Amino acid sequence: MLYSIGDTFEHEFTYTQEQVNAFAELSGDKNPIHIDPAYAANTPFKKPIVHGIFSMAVISKVMGMEFPGEGTVYLKQVVEFKRPIYMDTKYKVQTTFKEVNRDKHTAIVTTNIVDATTNKIHLQGEATIFHPTKI
Repeated sequence: MLYSIGDTFEHEFTYTQEQVNAFAELSGDKNPIHIDPAYAANTPFKKPIVHGIFSMAVISKVMGMEFPGEGTVYLKQVVEFKRPIYMDTKYKVQTTFKEVNRDKHTAIVTTNIVDATTNKIHLQGEATIFHPTKI
């Protein structure tokens, strides 16, 4: 299947505190805003938030495993963090093919994370990807 401009995909997900703690260990970013509820209570967020970079990991999962899928390579990602991502909240990754270059097997795809209940945008971005057979 070749993807075209306008093709879209959604993937629902939730991050847990255990996943955030594991990322903090792996990355070494143990900022208490992510792992300490007492610390986070005294911030504008009022509770721990997911690391910005970790919140984007689900987009990599979608691109590499689902849409377009295996064989996809990231070439570029631009992102704006509009609202925090919280643990134990349902979100959706929404992706749409915006531009396609079949000669180079590349595409520009919107990469947004929205609250699954309110549809408010929490992360807004755009990725340039390569796929040898689906673009």
